[in-house]
Amino acid sequence: MSATVAPNEGVARGGTVERLVAGLRDGILNNRYAPGQRLIEADLTRDFGVSRGPLREAFRRLSAEGLLELVPHRGAVVRRLSYQETLELFQIREALEGLAVKLAAQVIDKGDNRSRFETMIQPIWSEAPRLSGAAYHDENWRFHKAILAVCGNAQLAELSSQLQLPLIMLQLSGAMTPAMYEDSVAEHREIAKAILAGEAEKAERLLRGHLSRAREIADTMPPSTFRT
Repeated sequence: MSATVAPNEGVARGGTVERLVAGLRDGILNNRYAPGQRLIEADLTRDFGVSRGPLREAFRRLSAEGLLELVPHRGAVVRRLSYQETLELFQIREALEGLAVKLAAQVIDKGDNRSRFETMIQPIWSEAPRLSGAAYHDENWRFHKAILAVCGNAQLAELSSQLQLPLIMLQLSGAMTPAMYEDSVAEHREIAKAILAGEAEKAERLLRGHLSRAREIADTMPPSTFRT
């Protein structure tokens, strides 16, 4: 006879897994867990106050998203890209976001797009220095997410989400300096101005240039940065 699970127990477990997925995803995207880092089950069960079952289910979900790799005899490891994968994903990102930013500028005055976009990108106008990688990467992720959110193409936004393109910048974070963060923020502002002005071609050109310069950082990094 198979064991039965009380409805409330199943709901509670599902909520725990969702909380773990969200917490771990946030930690990875904000560089609290670095590319190549092994996630220790004993530490995480203690930190999150959960058992191993929900944690392993969260690992499986994040592996399906491409954020973790489940390695035999090592467990869950934050995905680390090879140099070739980094370049290929930058090519994909430039093509996808180039289209997204062009569409966003074209539809910025439809519905509530303008107000939503302005709300989502508000942090880029702050004059406070970006001194930490975690703060910069969160702002960077939100800015690029805002473009996808108002571009009017749900399939494009979903595809970009599946590829977990923010991982590229996390991999390069070790080579970035506060001056680079400020340059990137300045470029974000120019892209935003072009979108808000409805200048689709200019917005696309600026976005592609922005990502091209980010891609060049990979060439300055030692081979040990990347997975072989």
